[in-house]
Amino acid sequence: MIAAVVLAIALMMFTAGWISGFVSRHRTVKMLALSFLVLIGASLIAEGFNFHIDKPFIYGHIAFAICVEALNLTYQSRQAKRNHEPEPEPVHLRDKYAGE
Repeated sequence: MIAAVVLAIALMMFTAGWISGFVSRHRTVKMLALSFLVLIGASLIAEGFNFHIDKPFIYGHIAFAICVEALNLTYQSRQAKRNHEPEPEPVHLRDKYAGE
């Protein structure tokens, strides 16, 4: 169990930069990730109120959404290559405070 935790931490440390860069470059993936967080949070709150939601029901929808988004990203990249368009600019968030 300890070896699995150490391996998972090492894997996350090496892939965190790549994953955050990917999410930063694709705004639809960013919105999808945020919706997954809301979905998981809502299911945890429901579990707290003793309302059971089957895990395959939640993870099935997440898997379907990821498949649809992968198809969408593939289509967009092929269209951009076909039309010789440059890669779109990543979404830049505003500063935390407007006065800064």
